Amino acid sequence: MHALDVLGDPVRRRILELLADGESSAGELAQAIGEEFGISQPAVSQHLRVLREHGFASVRPEGRRRLYAVDAAGPREASEWLSAFDRYWAPRLAALDTELARGRRQRRLDAERDTSEG
Repeated sequence: MHALDVLGDPVRRRILELLADGESSAGELAQAIGEEFGISQPAVSQHLRVLREHGFASVRPEGRRRLYAVDAAGPREASEWLSAFDRYWAPRLAALDTELARGRRQRRLDAERDTSEG
């Protein structure tokens, strides 16, 4: 399964969003995802397994609990694949950044002018 196939599922993306805030137990994830998506604990466990098997999540036992965290390998693979398309949006983002900087500069100059006149 390709990294973007893993990320194509909204449940798995949401699990990763939750894990981005820090480590969570399987039970905490199952409860949050179950409430949000209306799926069972076994279904959440299957999504966690997919994330683990494809390098997006790691798990460590702590007593009887299993704690999940983001594993950088999966997101890095997705980012590397997407980087081939940077040429399509990077110049436009750079142009947007330039326009935003011009706008900030103009607002600053306008505010300085208003202060000196008043």
